[in-house]
Amino acid sequence: MLDFVLHFDRHLLEFVHTYGSWVYGLLFAIIFAETGFVVTPFLPGDSLLFAAGALCATGALSAPATFVFLAVAAFTGNAVNYTVGRLVGPRVFSASDSSGISHRLLNRDHLERAHGFFDQYGGKAVVLSRFMPIVRTFLPFVAGAAAMQPAAFALYNLIGAVGWVGLCLGAGWLFGNVPIIKENFSLVTIGIVIVSLLPMVFEYLRPRRHKSA
Repeated sequence: MLDFVLHFDRHLLEFVHTYGSWVYGLLFAIIFAETGFVVTPFLPGDSLLFAAGALCATGALSAPATFVFLAVAAFTGNAVNYTVGRLVGPRVFSASDSSGISHRLLNRDHLERAHGFFDQYGGKAVVLSRFMPIVRTFLPFVAGAAAMQPAAFALYNLIGAVGWVGLCLGAGWLFGNVPIIKENFSLVTIGIVIVSLLPMVFEYLRPRRHKSA
């Protein structure tokens, strides 16, 4: 998994050469799972989209097909996560047994952090969370548990899915094949993850600054 995370460009190109158009199914499955299942926040998101955009720029992948497949994957993944949250979310948040299966399968700290983010930003959090690893995996679940209106969630989910996929693919298209970036792609992917984590870090530190003041 670490090797896959650090060498998206090489592995994706190998997959394209080996499996052809089936690679779109692989990309769809990864993005769907990363956003659709609260137990898989470790899967690549931003970096995978960036790498796919870089391959689109070389012609190895079709840009329109990649965008459509991955935007649909991001939208439907969140929709499934939201639905699961509506069905079982209240029981997860109200569970007091720390040894229960929900506690073992779900990271309660991440759930509570996403819950606080949702309480603070409301519907906008569905869009903003797209650009925050881990939080974007848990927030749709939290939105469902909080009984956010389905129509409102669908609208914000659509905006977030299109914006996230479009921005990351576009960045990969524009910069993924720049020589200095291409030659140091491993460092670039690490940088993307670090930058995308910054908003979550700021949100975590801000209450502490207020308390210390």
